[in-house]
Amino acid sequence: MMIITDFSAVCNLGESPEEIFNNACRGVLREFRIDAKLPVISDENYNLRCNRILLHCVNRLKDKIDLLIGKYGKKRVGIVIANANTGIDEFEDSENPEHIKIGNPAEFLKKILGLEGFYCAVSTACSSGIKVFSTAERLLENDICDAVIAGGCDGLSRLPIAGFSALEVVSETRSIPFSKNRSGMNISEAGALFVLEKEGKGIKVLSTGETSDAYHASTPEPEGIEAARAMELALSNAGLKADDIDYVNLHGTGTKANDLMEANAIYKVFADKVPVSATKPLTGHCLGAAASIETALCCAMLEYNPENYLLPHIYDGQYDNSLPKIRLAKKGKKLSKIQNVMCTAFGFGGTNAVIILGK
Repeated sequence: MMIITDFSAVCNLGESPEEIFNNACRGVLREFRIDAKLPVISDENYNLRCNRILLHCVNRLKDKIDLLIGKYGKKRVGIVIANANTGIDEFEDSENPEHIKIGNPAEFLKKILGLEGFYCAVSTACSSGIKVFSTAERLLENDICDAVIAGGCDGLSRLPIAGFSALEVVSETRSIPFSKNRSGMNISEAGALFVLEKEGKGIKVLSTGETSDAYHASTPEPEGIEAARAMELALSNAGLKADDIDYVNLHGTGTKANDLMEANAIYKVFADKVPVSATKPLTGHCLGAAASIETALCCAMLEYNPENYLLPHIYDGQYDNSLPKIRLAKKGKKLSKIQNVMCTAFGFGGTNAVIILGK
């Protein structure tokens, strides 16, 4: 088990986890682009939108990171950063190969913080932002690091929008996951960072679960067998049962194929007993940062939520009855307690990742 002793986030809904969570609970709808004024980066090798998003998150954690370095030393604080597109837009103009290195954000973070220990990138499509926690856990368990700064960042860029459009999975309107009228996703951008330690005060990372199904390069396996197994592995690793989970944040892209697979997977594990919601109608699909921003939302639900509100499922209310019936959380819904929450991510190529967080 690891402890999240601090965390930060930025997306279209706000500049901090608390602001993002509060706006999500209210169902605030905004354009899928970060409005916050992002910091400037002078080094052209690292002057990428995704790194400016990352730097915003770093600046919010600077005091905590300085304490980590003072406590553990520069060689004992690791970095694990999820990313999907790095600086693909900037590369089109600059032709600087540094701009398309998938490890550029992790390298940038190591440089600006003056760290001298382990650092790496994780790039497994939409599951990247949860897989960073599995990597961080191994670093801590094997005594490679005493603390890890983990998270994800991705900026809006033309290439993934064009690519997903070619696959006919980008919606011309706001995405409405699990609706009979759903027509695809909305591409967006975000960043989130988490300080992970072996012990301390904060949110518990109770477990992760990972599987791969290799069904197809871009189409999920429709029965959700391996997606369900990732959830079951996470439950088993945490020593929990399905009814110990108070809420599940869904991957919920709003595509025909994902929502079929995911409804099947959720129903296999939870039936309709646990409230669930997809937050991508609010944040958009943030690609390599998607699972990180959704994990940050789950952390905020545990940290900044004295009245125990659930993150709502915002859609047109017309559930696709050809799917197994799952329990979508309504706006304004509260529970008597929220102790354990699950966040799911299911990426292209059948890369499945799940995290369970607890108070």
